Amino acid sequence: MTALSAALPLASGWAVHGLRMHRRYESARRDPLSNLWTRDAFEEQATRLLTRHPHVAVVLVDLDGFKAVNDTHGHAAGDAVIRATGASFADALSGHLRSVAGRIGGDEFAAAVALPDPAALPWLLGGLHGEITAPLRHDGRDLTVGASVGAALSSDAPEGPARELSALLRRADERMYRTKQEGGGWSVAPVPGSVPGLRTVNGRREGRPGTTSGTGAAA
Repeated sequence: MTALSAALPLASGWAVHGLRMHRRYESARRDPLSNLWTRDAFEEQATRLLTRHPHVAVVLVDLDGFKAVNDTHGHAAGDAVIRATGASFADALSGHLRSVAGRIGGDEFAAAVALPDPAALPWLLGGLHGEITAPLRHDGRDLTVGASVGAALSSDAPEGPARELSALLRRADERMYRTKQEGGGWSVAPVPGSVPGLRTVNGRREGRPGTTSGTGAAA
């Protein structure tokens, strides 16, 4: 037996061990219910996206009515909603190869999506909102939650600290909170110092039939 042939099994063993360790590391950075990234892992990957792409949408989602589902139907139903929300992110972002999503709180989620064309953002948000709020069949009954979605686009902010993840998350959070106050749906933060941002009521684009409110005030 040559030295090379003797070393091959050892090298192969280390390769398998390394792969297993990598999978364990990646698994530890995943939220076990939603299968999305944990907050730390999300922030790390979102920051990387922001340094590499000119148009990145930072999105925050807060579920509306989640506590009522837990209180009325039990924690198993709440867990099912969290799992379904994770699947909704996966479906909505499936066409965006440069994207990352994470569960950053109990019923709070975030995403960062590199967009070749910023004009696609409303369709992305509308699709995500629709996926999350679709009825979920669980234990013989339909479960429904609402969602308030806020987004900020990196290229709308001036160069410098305003384009950092923490600043974009703050702007997205402001829009999400305002959207929640106005009944849910999605809202995009305006360009700083410009006109009010684009928003919807309960997922309907402003100006389409059935919309019941105008644009939100600038943040």
